[in-house]
Amino acid sequence: MSAFEKLVKAKTLLGLNERATLKEVKLKYKHLIQQWHPDKHPDNPQHATRISAQINEAYTTVLRYIQEYEFPFDEEHLKQKTFTHDEWWEHRFGTKKDTI
Repeated sequence: MSAFEKLVKAKTLLGLNERATLKEVKLKYKHLIQQWHPDKHPDNPQHATRISAQINEAYTTVLRYIQEYEFPFDEEHLKQKTFTHDEWWEHRFGTKKDTI
């Protein structure tokens, strides 16, 4: 299985959307691992153990991807990501008095 396929499988197993924050990844993991803990499935603990192992592997795969992702810290990108709505509008279109 390619790294891409493994990551898509992990994302799907964890129930992640197309975009997710680290906080969302951790919350999804926590919810799933609690849900599939073998103690919560006394009728079939082996199955729950297998699912828990898959969840742990998926979480590790996603965390590894996140840790290796390069985040842009150039000034233009940081400005765009931290602008308020008004600042973005002014940066994009100029001030209101510039357009009148």
